[in-house]
Amino acid sequence: MKPETLYLLFIIILFTIHSPSHTNNAPLKKELQANELKPYGRSFLNAENNLELISSAVHFSFSFAGTSCTINAFVNDANGHNYLQYELDGVYQKRLKVEGNKVQSITINAGRDGRHTVSVYKATEATTGPVVIQKIIADNIKPIRPSNEPLIEFIGNSITCGAAADTAEVKCGQGAYHDQHNAYMAYGPRVARALHANYILSSVSGIGVYRTWNMDAPSMPLVYEKQSLQTNDTTLWDFKKYSPKIVSIALGTNDLSQGDGVHERKPFDSAVFVKDYTAFVQLVKSKYPKAIIALLSSPMVNGDNRILLQNCLTAIKNNVDVLYPKDKAVQLFFFQPMQAHGCAGHPNVEEHAVLANELFPFFKKLL
Repeated sequence: MKPETLYLLFIIILFTIHSPSHTNNAPLKKELQANELKPYGRSFLNAENNLELISSAVHFSFSFAGTSCTINAFVNDANGHNYLQYELDGVYQKRLKVEGNKVQSITINAGRDGRHTVSVYKATEATTGPVVIQKIIADNIKPIRPSNEPLIEFIGNSITCGAAADTAEVKCGQGAYHDQHNAYMAYGPRVARALHANYILSSVSGIGVYRTWNMDAPSMPLVYEKQSLQTNDTTLWDFKKYSPKIVSIALGTNDLSQGDGVHERKPFDSAVFVKDYTAFVQLVKSKYPKAIIALLSSPMVNGDNRILLQNCLTAIKNNVDVLYPKDKAVQLFFFQPMQAHGCAGHPNVEEHAVLANELFPFFKKLL
């Protein structure tokens, strides 16, 4: 090799080693601000650039190096509390309580050194208020983008929320209503994970198609378009963020409820139910014109009411199929009757697994 060629090669190597853009000299990130996260589900960045997690099981993921990471989070109610829950390296761990109106540093210990992934979920529903994420602190931390797998949106009531299902920490009849919420273990996220599908939950406890479990309002059609799934919210949700392959709707339990014995309760009106449910499906189809609509019955409705609900759902399917003759037909799924053992007659964590197993072949066929 000629001397001038050796000299040129030496200069190139020297420049590469000392170049400021060389990856070995790039600083490793120590903090992940909320606006750098990639959430999936109903959430938004507030004026302080903090991430407010709204809906059940809304989630984000990140990776880090080392043995632990710290999540800075809070709730807006000084006297209140809420819950997150998380996976570590793909394995579900537990719920995390977030208290007070000040930033709380929550440390997740990985148990061993190395590279780890964490997925954080909101354990509770929208009506419990947001859990606010400020930042994540860890060595060499990086956000993880959601996968491009098909999406299922689950619309429903307390069953879909995973409400009253988890008594591991707070027993039935104790604490606040959301102390037994476990959205991660609800039937929707379970069946979606089994299918390797993405999921979002648009669910509200006590809600129905034309009334709640004990009052006339609000109903799902009144809150569905609201960002926080609450009637007093003036901000509308941006439905262009997601494009579900399937929209699963499980409503009717609360419309058929006998009420609380305090508020006046009229008998269930099947004509109003069918009319309002048909209109709600039309609303959903206006947001997601290409989605397959699946109507689910309720495992908590038994006896004559079970047959009544199934007949109503069949009528709604027929109505929508006539209105949209070129679209894929509305799909129906009827749960097997269940004597649930969660709080207030809701399915518990183990029974949600039963519901997910029932649903798996149905959704697998649709996907």
